Amino acid sequence: MSSTTAPAEPASRARPNNDGGGFRQTLAKWDFKASPYLYIAPFFILFGIFGLAPLIYTAWVAVHDWHIIGGQGDFVGLDNFTAILGQAMFWKSVFNTISIFLIATIPQLLAAIFIAAALDNNLRAGTFWRMGVLLPFVAAPVAVAIIFSNLFGNEFGLINNILQSIGLDPIRWTGELSSHVAIATMVNFRWTGYNALILLAGMQAIPRDLYEAATIDGAGRMRQFFSVTIPMLRPTIIFVVITSTIGGLQVFDEAKMFGGGGGGGGGIGGADGQWKTITLFLWEVGWRQSNLGRSAAIAWLLFLLIVLIGALNFFITRRISSSGGKR
Repeated sequence: MSSTTAPAEPASRARPNNDGGGFRQTLAKWDFKASPYLYIAPFFILFGIFGLAPLIYTAWVAVHDWHIIGGQGDFVGLDNFTAILGQAMFWKSVFNTISIFLIATIPQLLAAIFIAAALDNNLRAGTFWRMGVLLPFVAAPVAVAIIFSNLFGNEFGLINNILQSIGLDPIRWTGELSSHVAIATMVNFRWTGYNALILLAGMQAIPRDLYEAATIDGAGRMRQFFSVTIPMLRPTIIFVVITSTIGGLQVFDEAKMFGGGGGGGGGIGGADGQWKTITLFLWEVGWRQSNLGRSAAIAWLLFLLIVLIGALNFFITRRISSSGGKR
């Protein structure tokens, strides 16, 4: 009588397969869990080195007496912050910064939207025009500031010469509000084309079916712009507003070089601080007055101001997104 039972596989041959499968499963499990973190790790490592570490070190400097040559001194707590907040020039620099930001951002955003709308059409040599609007952005900020400072000169500036040639009185460009207009013009010159390209990318992501449907309904190009383009472009507009806000609060080169770099009267940002921004005040306290502790305190106050406005913009963005979802 013959037996049909298959011979048992030796344990020495079965064990390696089970161990290998377990190892591969464990490796795949760790790969599934760890890979996403490894992909984004370079950003956080660089941010920790070049963003977070200087921020923490600045906070350490801000609570100490810190001389530019002598280095760290006594611990003073929040004295540097209270001293800065008690200075009238700090609040004047806050006013100047916000004034320049408003004068620059509003016309810059409007101009960028209309330039992007023009570039969104089927233009001849479209790539040439799209690259052309970016040229001011690649120009050196100091070079732009020097050129525009000469254009806005009080006595021999081109702008005043043009005004006088058509019978108008010259403008004293080193005044408080007029200097803000001049500096805002420099900012607009550099950043309008850059923002226009971002808005253009947003416009080209709008489905063309919407325009075809609007055309069938009899909507003209202007109606399509305000009823289709602008509503669909809201998230991009908010992004541009946020980045313009962060950049506008840190204006330095244009304000530093305006008026010949010495303020036209020996002071940084004007003889009376007419166009002294927060970053200029920070630089003056740190490097002219050799008080890095108070300079670090100004940096942290500027950081808190940016966070405050960033949170406000985030709230506006969420509100617009929610209203868009309800539609």
